[in-house]
Amino acid sequence: MSYFDYNATAPIRPEVFAVVVEAMQSVGNASSMHQPGRQAAHRVDVARRQLADLLGCSPGEIIFTSGATEANNLALRAAFTAGKPLVTSPVEHPAVLETARAVTAERHEDLVLLPVGADGLVDLDALNQVFPARRGGVVSLMAANNETGVLTDLRVVAKAAREAGAIVHTDATQIIGRLPVDVAELDVDLLSLSAHKFGGPQGVGALYVRRGSPLPHRPLLVGGGQERGWRAGTLNVAGVIGMGAAADVARHDLGEEAERIAALRDRLEGLVTDALPGCRVNGRRDQRLPGVTSITFPGVPADALLAAMPDVAASEGSACASGAPTPSHVLLAMGLSREDADSTIRFSLGYATTNAEIEHAAHAVKRAATHVRAALAEAHGPR
Repeated sequence: MSYFDYNATAPIRPEVFAVVVEAMQSVGNASSMHQPGRQAAHRVDVARRQLADLLGCSPGEIIFTSGATEANNLALRAAFTAGKPLVTSPVEHPAVLETARAVTAERHEDLVLLPVGADGLVDLDALNQVFPARRGGVVSLMAANNETGVLTDLRVVAKAAREAGAIVHTDATQIIGRLPVDVAELDVDLLSLSAHKFGGPQGVGALYVRRGSPLPHRPLLVGGGQERGWRAGTLNVAGVIGMGAAADVARHDLGEEAERIAALRDRLEGLVTDALPGCRVNGRRDQRLPGVTSITFPGVPADALLAAMPDVAASEGSACASGAPTPSHVLLAMGLSREDADSTIRFSLGYATTNAEIEHAAHAVKRAATHVRAALAEAHGPR
C-alpha cells in the first residue's frame, strides 16, 4: 500500500507514538493537585511550549481542543457579532463554512463569501468592497486549501481587516508542520490546527488566541473552567503530549522536509501527466503546499479509478465529505464542471513518502485509468 492521504490524516510519527504510549501508561489528571496530577500538568506545559515554538507565540495563547473542527467552531462563535460581517470563502473546509452558516442563520446578510478564481485563489481585492460600507466583524480564510493545497496570502487579509477593525481567523490545519508559520508575522487573532495532520495523534488540536484580542469568552463546553475558561473538560493528556512531540519534530525538520516532499510531488505530477495526456493539475501551482496535488482525469470517474488501484490510498477530495453524493464544493467554486469534479483525485504526501511510492503510484494510476476507460468504452459501445 502506498499512502497518499496525508491531508486526511498523516501517519503518526514513530517518535510521537512512543511518547503517547508512555503517557498513556501514566496516571494523573492535569487539574489535580497531587503528585501524579502535577506531573501530568508539567508534561502538558511542556507540550504547550513545544506547540507555541512551532507557531511563534506564547504558550499562554494556546487553547487545547479536540481538533480543528472544534477550534474553528470556538473561534467563529467567539468572534462573530450579529450585524457585523462574517467574511469567508466558498472553498473553506466545512468546519468553517457550516459554522459560518450556523452563526449567521438569523441574519443571512451578515455572511459574505468572497469570489474564487479558476486557480483556487480567493479574490482578496474583494475585501476592499466589503469594508468601506461595513466595519468590524471577522474575516476567516484558510491558510492552505485542503483539496488543492493553494495558499492564501494572510498578510494581505490581515492588513485589510485591521484597517476595517475586523478580527482575523485562519484555519491553518493543512499548513502547520508543513511550512513555516509565525502568527506574529501573519498578524492573525485566531488560528486553528489539528495534531493528526502533522504526525500527531487524532482527537487533539488547538486554537491560538492572540493575547489582547477583544474577544468574549463563548465556550462551546462549560464546566470546570479548564483552558482559562475557553474549553471546559479534563485534558486529553496523552494526546496533548503527542501533539507537542509532533510539533517539536516538525519544527526541526521543516525546511528540508518541505523541499524533499515538493520534489516528490512534482515527480508524481510529471509521471502521471506524461503517461495520461489530457489529465490536468488543479490550482495555482506556484502558490501551494509542497505535498498536495489535485489531478483531474477527464472521463474517468474518481471512485472507479480509486477502486481500480486498491494498493494506492488517495482521496476524491476532503475526507470529511467522503461518501457525499455531491462533488467537491471547492472544485465547483473554482469553475470545474460537475463531471470533471467527479473525475478528480487528491494525492497528498508527507514526511514518510518515498520515491518508491511515487513510482508505484504513477504506474498504478496509469494502469487503473487505462482499465477504467476500456471498461467504460465497452459498456457504452454497440451491443
